[in-house]
Amino acid sequence: MLDSFWKMPHRRFADGEVVMGRWPGSVLYYEVQVTSYDDVSHLYTVKYKDGTELALKESDIRSQSAFRHRKSQSSSSSPSRRSSSRSRSRSPGRPAKGRRRSSSQSREQKDDKKKPISETSLAPLALKPSENNTRRYNGEPDSTERNDTSCVISEQKLKPDLEIARVLEQYSLRPRKEEKKKEEIYSEKKIFETQKVMEKASLKTIEKAPSKTKELEFGGRIGTFTLIFFLPATVLYLLLMCKQDDPSLMNFPPPLPALESLWEARVFGVFLLWFFLQALFYLLPIGKVVEGLPLSNGRKLQYRINGFYAFVLTAAVIGTLLYFQFELHYLYDHFLQFAVSAAAFSVVLSIYLYIRSLKAPEEELAPGGNSGYFVYDFFTGHELNPRIGSFDLKYFCELRPGLIGWVVINLAMLLAEMKIHNQSMPSLSMILVNSFQLLYVVDALWNEEAVLTTMDITHDGFGFMLAFGDLVWVPFVYSLQAFYLVGHPTSISWPVAAAITILNSIGYYIFRSANSQKNSFRRNPADPKLAYLKCIPTATGKGLLVTGWWGFVRHPNYLGDIIMALAWSLPCGFNHILPYFYVIYFICLLVHREARDEHHWRLR
Repeated sequence: MLDSFWKMPHRRFADGEVVMGRWPGSVLYYEVQVTSYDDVSHLYTVKYKDGTELALKESDIRSQSAFRHRKSQSSSSSPSRRSSSRSRSRSPGRPAKGRRRSSSQSREQKDDKKKPISETSLAPLALKPSENNTRRYNGEPDSTERNDTSCVISEQKLKPDLEIARVLEQYSLRPRKEEKKKEEIYSEKKIFETQKVMEKASLKTIEKAPSKTKELEFGGRIGTFTLIFFLPATVLYLLLMCKQDDPSLMNFPPPLPALESLWEARVFGVFLLWFFLQALFYLLPIGKVVEGLPLSNGRKLQYRINGFYAFVLTAAVIGTLLYFQFELHYLYDHFLQFAVSAAAFSVVLSIYLYIRSLKAPEEELAPGGNSGYFVYDFFTGHELNPRIGSFDLKYFCELRPGLIGWVVINLAMLLAEMKIHNQSMPSLSMILVNSFQLLYVVDALWNEEAVLTTMDITHDGFGFMLAFGDLVWVPFVYSLQAFYLVGHPTSISWPVAAAITILNSIGYYIFRSANSQKNSFRRNPADPKLAYLKCIPTATGKGLLVTGWWGFVRHPNYLGDIIMALAWSLPCGFNHILPYFYVIYFICLLVHREARDEHHWRLR
């Protein structure tokens, strides 16, 4: 017991003690109250006056007595230093002309009115933890500003001329005659300051090697082990239910086919041909080459952006096959076998990815897939960017075989509907589903460069989760509405079709504009085109958007996804809930991402 007592970390501040805490990403200190201390991470949880709670290191906390001592030292300095100190200690939100001065101070200013310091107001480039910032953190829109004089600036005792130069550099001092332009300049300076914070944090990240993954998602080892079997079973269940005359949930479980009917070598060969055809299109020297975001070692990988060209070439190949009377509805007749073939291929690919990741350097491992547990790392992906030469396996699978295959499957379902029901034209419901989902895929391929800033590329490793999701879940689950309509035709009127089209357009507008804001900000926060956006600089160096779509709702991109998913499902009618599985799936995904992002934001 004595050994464990002496090994306990020394704690300087007690619970309930009122101290001065530094706001992350700035040099401003605020009055806070210590609420708890974590012996493992050695972090203090402090609470600001407005209720904001943050985790701070002990080096970011100072006692109040230290600040009082500095204040008494500054009061005994020369008159010119006292004048500049008064200017610095002024509340940032209080206008200069609103302060009261004594007659002696007025005479002193008249004698020295040519100095620019006496005619300026302070606009600090760091955000106060006010009620407004709390609302921004919660995803609420920015509203009014609140004056807060509780902040204290940690200063060193310098000579007057050096002190004035430092203040001029740290605070954007402006004459009163330029007061009208202060808001515009403040916005530009804040974006520049955010970029500097992010660059410093990036340099710190480069110096550190990736550590072990401590916080496990998806239920940890037991949860990921369950998902490895649950995800294929879910795909099989959905496809079998769609084949039933009455796909009601009351008919669970659906009759299982014979095992030998689930596999056909010819179908697997067609799938391999499709996969390597897309790989060939990926390797074509067409399209621009761009750099991704910096890795943990500072290196930036290069990616060729030619997904839209691959889609056009694929359309030409499919058009040629149809011209020579190829039966494309072969996909519908063997749909379950294609799904099994894709699942088997994804398992083999995942095994290969994990084996090769064991020899990967430490800095090339995924931040979220380096736990040391075989099952968890196999599921989430152990290596971040596995490559064979310049061929990036994760980036290729992200958009090519599954996403383009989704469109081909939808077209096959449209042709199968016409053949089975002896129609000269596809149904209006099938046309809507194909059109809406075609727009979604073309948008993703046209904005292919935006995928380089997503978590799938920057954070998640390439393992079973992404391999199965890209090659099986996307093409065979996302096409569920078209597959359902083949066996369960639904008629809708033109007014209903127009209303559904408007709903899909609204969802697409939210989805695209929100993702464009996010991608542009991650690429270059100092872009003048983003001057209207505001963000909160964090201790990790990344900024949190608090205006635009990201100030209106926490996950606007997922909101757009859910609205579009609803528009895709409505043409299927309301007889069964099965076509609405995609909507339910996205809501569950949103809940998971919300919990994860909430945890990350609190750490920032």
